[in-house]
Amino acid sequence: MSVPPLQALPLELLRQRSSTKWKSYGDDVIPMFVAETDFPLAPAITAALTRAVEIGDTGYTPPRPGIDLDFAAYAERRWGWRPDPARIRWTGDVMMGVVEVLRAVTRPGDRVVVTPPVYPPFFDTVEEAGAVVELVPLLDHGDGWELDLPGIEAALAAGARSILLCNPHNPTGTVHTRDSLAGLARLAERYGATVVSDEIHAPLTHAPSVFTPFLDAAPEAAAVGYAVTSASKTYNLAGLKCAVIVTASDETAAVVRSLPWEVEWRAGLFGVIANRAAFSAESDAWLDGLLAALDENRRLLADLLAEHLPLARYRIPDAGFLAWVDVSAYGWGENPAPYIRREAGVALHHGPLFGVEGIGHVRINVGCAPEVLTEAIERIGRLARR
Repeated sequence: MSVPPLQALPLELLRQRSSTKWKSYGDDVIPMFVAETDFPLAPAITAALTRAVEIGDTGYTPPRPGIDLDFAAYAERRWGWRPDPARIRWTGDVMMGVVEVLRAVTRPGDRVVVTPPVYPPFFDTVEEAGAVVELVPLLDHGDGWELDLPGIEAALAAGARSILLCNPHNPTGTVHTRDSLAGLARLAERYGATVVSDEIHAPLTHAPSVFTPFLDAAPEAAAVGYAVTSASKTYNLAGLKCAVIVTASDETAAVVRSLPWEVEWRAGLFGVIANRAAFSAESDAWLDGLLAALDENRRLLADLLAEHLPLARYRIPDAGFLAWVDVSAYGWGENPAPYIRREAGVALHHGPLFGVEGIGHVRINVGCAPEVLTEAIERIGRLARR
């Protein structure tokens, strides 16, 4: 049975929001850059936060907030994977968790593999941990992207100590296959390296693609892997600080337990409350409606580009609400986003921030009403026809 798509909030209401997406530019600009979505919160989240405000539940996050049990149940419902709650910890956000794990599993100056084009904070996070970025770009095989396992093996053989994985991948929307992730796990084990997997986009995987948690990809993954994730991207909770760090072996769990106690204290109480509500079964129908809306928009974008920007190159993503689009054929420079914002009034994410592979590219947030997406691409199309 098909699920009706979730309806985005009206623009006049969205412009009352005080978040980055709505306060970075004036009302003449359509904001489609940062990863915030335009939908109402899941009702269970609204109810949980409202109740907390009503009773003044605004204190410290408790030492056992319960999110370990909620995430384990969520992973089993949505992906058929049941992580051990005893091996799930929490922190403020995904990048905070990533940097703390990297600090624990690398030494200053160690090299960490990243796979561009990739989420810009990956580069900063590796440096914040005291390590050095080792670039092994995704392989582009013409109709999609995949991990360059031979390239990663060469980096590990040359001394790289860890891989920072984006699973699913941002900005391409690639859902890595189980075989690819298993191969990565075996390489890490062979060379005594670790894999830190950012899985924040996992709930946004579109059928027929299937998300594979890295820790569940192969037996070797349990020994080498750390997963960090949150409800924040899917349920639009970025301002409420909470993420989980998941392990699958006694050894890796001990590494996470050895992190400074402040790592867990950085999780905000409202973040925990909202994430628990998001991970509850009460929010599953809302998520299904969101996926239906995003599925329509990722396909609508293909049609709009074909009509208004026929020289653009775009592959419908396997996951998420972020579209990776090559507009280099239009001659708008290495970084087209500022020109598009200035001349068309549409704010897109800057492609080169994702690595040199992003030259001539933009990232477009399609987590909005179809009418907003249509207006944005029509504006850019008019710019192209000048």
